[in-house]
This record gives sequence, structure tokens and C-alpha cells, in this order.
Amino acid sequence: MAVRPIRIYGDPVLREKSRPVGDAAEALRLLAEDLVDTMFDAEGVGLAAPQVGEPVRMYVVNLGAIAPELFLDRRGPSLEGEPEHLVLVNPRVVKREGAQTGDEGCLSFPDLYEKVTRPEVVRVEATDLDGRPIEIEGSGLLARVLDHEYDHLEGVLFIDRLSKLRQQFIRGKLRKLKESGQAD
Repeated sequence: MAVRPIRIYGDPVLREKSRPVGDAAEALRLLAEDLVDTMFDAEGVGLAAPQVGEPVRMYVVNLGAIAPELFLDRRGPSLEGEPEHLVLVNPRVVKREGAQTGDEGCLSFPDLYEKVTRPEVVRVEATDLDGRPIEIEGSGLLARVLDHEYDHLEGVLFIDRLSKLRQQFIRGKLRKLKESGQAD
């Protein structure tokens, strides 16, 4: 429907814990469409509702950017066939196993990439926009995306996963991002 502005580090909505989504009203469907359009426009792999200023428990994943072998399990009508994206409503992480460390970025932190350790395997249960159950389990990049976007719903940012030393090292970059986000 529309590409929305992505909220940049420093915007207070990024630190809010998101509220659960009630019944899928038309406004929720429009938000989901906007999230998908915004994610694809920004060439992202995932995008959470708080990143467009909506502190609700919903995020989208660009499934086309994920290698098929990283899908360990997928259940639910919205995952049948080969959909290009997935909308997860009220997701819950029900499994985290192992560890992987790799480069990670975030659309709310333009041009900032850092090595972040996340689980190697993540399983999420959610519903789709019609209230039907979804279960998705992935490894590698898919696990990273599922966990990263879930963090946004909790008000946790990827920089929070860095060591205190690394946070100090990028403090100047973060200050500039915060200032640029407030100038908009």
C-alpha cells in the first residue's frame, strides 16, 4: 500500500515494549501491507512494526532472501507454496539453540554493521492476519532474522547485544545516528 519512513535509532518507539495485536482489523492488514512494502523498498530481510512507529507485536520477513535449506520446519497455511514474505502476528520465540556470530545490520541503523552473536536455531509460533497458527523454525540467517525482529517487539536493539567495549567504540556513530533521526 505505502512505504513508510523507517524510525532511526534515538526514536523512543524503538525502545518501547510492543502491545499484543487484537483481532485482525482492516487497519492491521494495511499496516502489514505497509510493512511489506517498506521492507522491500529498503531491501531488508525483516521489519518490525515499531520500526515504522507502530508499537504492536507484528513483524514481516522477506522469505525470498532466505536460502531454502535454512528452513528447518514451517507450518501454517500462509507458509504453503513459496510465499515471498511472511507476516507474523503476536509471535513468540519458543526455542533458541546453539550460537552463531555474524555481521548484522538494522534498517533503523543505516550503514552500521557489527558482529552479533545470536542463536543458531530459532523457532517462532505466531498467527497470520486471519488468526491461523504459524510455526517457523530456521537456522543461520533465518534464525538471526526471526530473533532480531522479535527483539524489536521487546524494545531491544541489536546494539544491546554488543559487548560494552564495542558499544563504547561505536558511541560516536550512534550519537550521529541519533542526531540525524531527530533532525527529520
